[in-house]
Amino acid sequence: MLWTLRALLGVGGAITVGVSFLHIAFGPSVIPGSIPVNATMDSEDRFYAVMFLAYGAVMLWTLRGLERKLPVVRFLAAVLFVGGLARIISLIAVGLPHPFFVAMTIVELVLPPVIVFITMRVRPATADAAEA
Repeated sequence: MLWTLRALLGVGGAITVGVSFLHIAFGPSVIPGSIPVNATMDSEDRFYAVMFLAYGAVMLWTLRGLERKLPVVRFLAAVLFVGGLARIISLIAVGLPHPFFVAMTIVELVLPPVIVFITMRVRPATADAAEA
């Protein structure tokens, strides 16, 4: 189970960091189905890309000493899940987004419970094991 969790966090973190850099460098034009935006929306996208970059960096940070950072992993899973719920609000308020984001909504709602389940199966490191 630990290997699966490491793989999810490593791949997910790397993708998140990569996508963040694309948004920082190229702005909203990298969003599937996007349209040209004004300076305000461009600025907002690049700002939130930095927040997304931090999220991905924390995912990668958890890889070393993962057994001691399981509460952080659960918190990251909760944040991802709430992000999926926010997409549901958008779906209700505005309508269906590009199919890519429909798929992302499913991932954001399904993957966090899987991650939490896996973290519950991983034995946390004890203080004695951490010192050894």
